[in-house]
Amino acid sequence: MASTVVDNRRQARRGLTVFGILVAVFAAIFQSILAATTNPWWVYAVMWSVAAASVITRLVLNEGFDDVSFRFGPARRTLPWIALGIAFPLVVGGVAYGTAWLTGLARFTAPAAFGGFGGRLLLAATIGTVISALSAAGEEIGWRGYMLTRLIQAGVPRPVFVSGLIWGLWHVPLILTGFIYGGHPYTWLAVLVFLISAVATGYVIARTRLETGSIWPPITLHAAYNSVVQAVFDPATAGPNAAFWVGEEAGLLVAATLVVAAVICSRGTWRLLATPGRPLAVPPGIRL
Repeated sequence: MASTVVDNRRQARRGLTVFGILVAVFAAIFQSILAATTNPWWVYAVMWSVAAASVITRLVLNEGFDDVSFRFGPARRTLPWIALGIAFPLVVGGVAYGTAWLTGLARFTAPAAFGGFGGRLLLAATIGTVISALSAAGEEIGWRGYMLTRLIQAGVPRPVFVSGLIWGLWHVPLILTGFIYGGHPYTWLAVLVFLISAVATGYVIARTRLETGSIWPPITLHAAYNSVVQAVFDPATAGPNAAFWVGEEAGLLVAATLVVAAVICSRGTWRLLATPGRPLAVPPGIRL
């Protein structure tokens, strides 16, 4: 038993090393191209490069693909987490942006067409989420379909925190070049606040993956968040300090709301599944 744990830990650490090198190389290439061209189609290459890194790592180390995991699992267990993924950005956006609008920290600008704000919100939470999943899946196959479980198996302290931090740091070059959050008045603060948001969201999205053993809840949450917050709440907000308070994940109110959501969603005992019905091999004493 002890030798199996050691072998699993050693294998996971090898995987993390190869995956990390590939992610860094691909990020340097594709994020540089994206920053230089500002062509939004390169966003797909940037996001899917994370999935590519995990696929190459699995092939190089002969790990297989079973634990990605594309199985949906029992509906009674998976569907509630899918529903949470769709509801999550609606609640976060409503609380954070709603607070900014009501207090005058930012101004609500109702869309004049396409069914108004409510109609766009409904569209973003449904069809928009499906479309957004085409890009979000690229990240989630790598981050939560590979890196998260390997961090746990490798015995890395606080693996959920570390996974969220790495996820956040991966975005930092895009902030520094102004491709994302370019309207924020302080770049250094945008980086700091975004990292807090990424770690907080990482706890929520990690739990959807580990509780179900399926990659579909994380893809749903990631896609819904991008569609709802980035495409509806943020465009409906204006004002000289709007980016400071609610600039998507770099806004102070959004980050604070995400931290509260992470605390709530992290409560209780987590069920750790590699795939639906199969527990994840966890080293003794590991704390998420």
